[in-house]
Amino acid sequence: METRSRQLQQEMRGLREQLKTCQRKAEVAQREAEQALRERDWILAQLLTQVADMEAKYEEILHGGLDWLLAKLRAIKPQWKVAVMRLHTRHKEKLRQFGLNPLDL
Repeated sequence: METRSRQLQQEMRGLREQLKTCQRKAEVAQREAEQALRERDWILAQLLTQVADMEAKYEEILHGGLDWLLAKLRAIKPQWKVAVMRLHTRHKEKLRQFGLNPLDL
């Protein structure tokens, strides 16, 4: 009986050591996981900041390009009006040459 008791005590000591070892490993794994999550969150925050900066730059470039295009269109608009009026008048004359009233079309 005493042998069995000693055997059980030794087994219990061994199991306690295994438990301590497992607990230490679990704590280390927990700390590593928390560190990995912190690093992931930091990287994600950095990437989100970069994306926001890129969006702002692209928006600035887009608005600049559209402003430039609008300025060009405004500059050429008077020339279009003249060309359109000439073309319109020429077509009206052609229609009249064939005996058609442009307003009836």
